[in-house]
Amino acid sequence: MLEKTLKQLPNLPGVYKFYNDLDQLLYVGKAKILKNRVKSYFRFTPSLSKATNLSPRISKMIDEVAKLEYIVSSNEYDALILENSLIKELKPKYNILLRDDKTYPYICLNLEEKYPRFEITRKIVKNSKIKYFGPFANGSRDILEALYLCFKLVQKKSCIQGKRTCLFFQIGKCLGPCEEKISQQEYLNIVQEAKNALVDRKKLILKLNEKMQLASSMLNFEEAAKLRDMQESIKKSLHVIELDLAKIENFDLLAIEFEGNVASFVFLFIRDGKVISNITKIVKNSLDFEINELYEKALIQFYKTNIYNIPKAIYVADTFEGKEELSQYFSHKYGYKIQINVPQKGEKLALCNVARENAKENLKNYLSNHQDDIQNEIQKFFDLAKRPIRIEIFDNSHHSGDSPIGAMVVFEDKFLKEDYRIFNLQTKDEYSQMREVLSRRIEKFHENVAPDLWILDGGATLLKLAKELLEKANIHIDLLAISKEKHDAKANRSKGKAKDIIYTKDLSYKLQTTDKKLQFIQKLRDEAHRFAIHSHRRKKSTKDLSSDLSQIPNIGPSSIKKLLSYFGTFERIYSASLEELEGVIGEKKAKEIFFFVTK
Repeated sequence: MLEKTLKQLPNLPGVYKFYNDLDQLLYVGKAKILKNRVKSYFRFTPSLSKATNLSPRISKMIDEVAKLEYIVSSNEYDALILENSLIKELKPKYNILLRDDKTYPYICLNLEEKYPRFEITRKIVKNSKIKYFGPFANGSRDILEALYLCFKLVQKKSCIQGKRTCLFFQIGKCLGPCEEKISQQEYLNIVQEAKNALVDRKKLILKLNEKMQLASSMLNFEEAAKLRDMQESIKKSLHVIELDLAKIENFDLLAIEFEGNVASFVFLFIRDGKVISNITKIVKNSLDFEINELYEKALIQFYKTNIYNIPKAIYVADTFEGKEELSQYFSHKYGYKIQINVPQKGEKLALCNVARENAKENLKNYLSNHQDDIQNEIQKFFDLAKRPIRIEIFDNSHHSGDSPIGAMVVFEDKFLKEDYRIFNLQTKDEYSQMREVLSRRIEKFHENVAPDLWILDGGATLLKLAKELLEKANIHIDLLAISKEKHDAKANRSKGKAKDIIYTKDLSYKLQTTDKKLQFIQKLRDEAHRFAIHSHRRKKSTKDLSSDLSQIPNIGPSSIKKLLSYFGTFERIYSASLEELEGVIGEKKAKEIFFFVTK
């Protein structure tokens, strides 16, 4: 069957998929000419066998291949997009998958506004009047807060809509453009100063240091400590490469170093001949990396969300197979010529070498701190298909069926709180709730890639449910479930005393309480449980607070919406002073809310 399909391959671009004898997807690849690319994996004489020039990973994959399918595309660009989409959604066993595909934040400034403000965004739109600064791997929120602390800008979007001065004017943080107490040009001059400090963040740090010294001299040590921490955060966002190019140019640069299944990336962003920001990150894979796929996947993944901020030149520290095709793909997709080159001499080569050395150092530091690998032990002991790099853990919480929520926490070397998710549920019983949560998570695999392992807070029944849902979606993820030991009908979560049962698809295990594998899984389960309970209480509290607020005379949905827009949460509304409330909704309504709350 396989040999027959191989002989039928067309001389057209497309995507091919290899399956094993259990009909599980092993690998997805793209090809300019399907016939040539797929046949390169095999020898046909004296009989069909695998080629001898394959990498260890691909060689092992070909040993398992029993079936081949392919999809013809209209051109190689469509094939590349389809390949990446299928890899992300179906998560084939032997494909390299870079899970750290988050979009990095920018600080933007919309100059179309009469009184523009700095804001954080992860979405870039095509508009010459909107200026973007970044991207930032860390520190973006502290930088933004520092800008509003050091410069008398419009502090909140709702301020300018109020048409009258608010608390920020009264405490000297704003100059009152809403009542035209400052001219538009004077305000834009302040914005320009803030822009200069954003580009040269050492100026911002100096201003923060002055404020910290002042706060300290006035014995306001809490504020001084906050300003100190803010400075440290901003210092981390500063690029470490003090190199200005002789020529004013815009380009990005990427260097990658890897060892086994761990890779270190260093992105540099050069604008007007200056290194304005950088991103360094470590990514891991269940299988060993290869340089060709690493560069291709890293570039596609990073620029998929930065569609209007991609420069005309991208430099890479190493050449890689598919570089020319990727250049053509970016040019075709974004409507102007984009070149991917490896510098051979001069300042760009020097910059590449510096980036490479940083990548090597980051990789060395990471590996030296991650020798004791519990994930390897878990893979071997529970006979998992892959080393569980990224793990998602699920739990549900409700009180007598009221305000039910599902919680998902994510672990990848550490708990990734920015990837935690809350699911507001409609169902009441535990089984239906877990079905609802897992089904909704599966629906989002095309946006947020599937993990290596799911851990469920529950027993064999819920694990069987997860297995059925994944099989229906034709997706393979390793599964574990942990059931809480109970004493007197109450769960015992004590790390030293709990004797929880761990379930796999076929077996169950009751490990010693001192076993590191059990303790690791318990730690993950307990974090999911903590997050679920916290989220449930918060949802119920918000529901109660909203209900209380709506009972106040003359306070309708529009007033509540305005208050939330300004304060952010109901808790902050309830703790606001009378003056703060007056600045948002006027004296009469503010007094009604204030007196209601203080009762």
